[in-house]
Amino acid sequence: MKKYIVLILMMGLAFTASAQSKEGMLYINKSLSADAIQQVEANTSGGGIQVSGVNPSEARIEVYVSGNNGRYADLSKEEVQKRLEEDYEFSITSSNHKLVAIAKTKRGFHDWKRSLNISFAIFVPSESSTHLNTSGGGIMLDNLSGTEDFNTSGGGLHVKKVSGQITGRTSGGGIHVEDSKENIDLSTSGGGIEAERCSGNIRLNTSGGSLELNDLDGNISAVTSGGGINGEKIKGELSTHTSGGSINLEDLSASIDASTSGGNIDVQITQPGKYVKLRNSGGRIDLRIPKNIGFNLNINAEKISTESLSNFNGTFKEDEIYGSLNGGGIPVTVDAGGGRIHLSFK
Repeated sequence: MKKYIVLILMMGLAFTASAQSKEGMLYINKSLSADAIQQVEANTSGGGIQVSGVNPSEARIEVYVSGNNGRYADLSKEEVQKRLEEDYEFSITSSNHKLVAIAKTKRGFHDWKRSLNISFAIFVPSESSTHLNTSGGGIMLDNLSGTEDFNTSGGGLHVKKVSGQITGRTSGGGIHVEDSKENIDLSTSGGGIEAERCSGNIRLNTSGGSLELNDLDGNISAVTSGGGINGEKIKGELSTHTSGGSINLEDLSASIDASTSGGNIDVQITQPGKYVKLRNSGGRIDLRIPKNIGFNLNINAEKISTESLSNFNGTFKEDEIYGSLNGGGIPVTVDAGGGRIHLSFK
């Protein structure tokens, strides 16, 4: 559990692995080992949620509580219970292999001085599916293989060693996903996204941050409206776009479709896929592709620089290259608008 504490603190989650931590006191520690949990539904309005896959014998739920200022020392267990009874809809139930954990303020509650941060740390069999929602903290999923659906408006998302259908949304934080696979769909309105060692159908979207893509394999769509894009060791098919930053991609063994309206593009391809498409509105494009492979080139810019093209048949001008290289083959379409293009080979 200690290795998770750093991640939780970094992402603003309001629970820890210690009953007497600065993030909250342990209010409930309930075993679920006899419930054979397959589904988890958790909803809290003032804290974080962690769900981790464990052996069935270790299944349990821990509830951590602190005051609205993040402190717990001034709260007794009796005071917490009183506030929960008077001001909150709070319940933990399990039936038909489903765990339901709810902690939200009652209708008409407005006394912020009495509000609580209530966080769930849930440990269930790895095959469990989840439906999670919080408005006041981050969400962390670890070692699961089901259908995971989770949403927060007040924190980050951390996904590790999760497979299956993964759908996560946040309005107020960054996203980190690693060692996960199959169907990944993650988006944020308020932070960057880091993805590493993932495979499958991957959809990443942010309106307010950068993208860091490393060691990915599959059908990948990664889009940002407000930051740069960096990536390396990517296989399969990559579609990535930004309106406000540069794109730097290295060691690609993939089809690539990349564009930016506000920066430069630097792409190094080790093994091309079915196509190469690069576009920007006025910045520089540097493209490096393998030599001795057949390409159909369609390259346009204000000015193009390249090494001497041997075994090329077509039009070669200062602002245009159009024709077949090494007998033709993979289409390469590059448009720099009013910018410059440098084409090189390795």
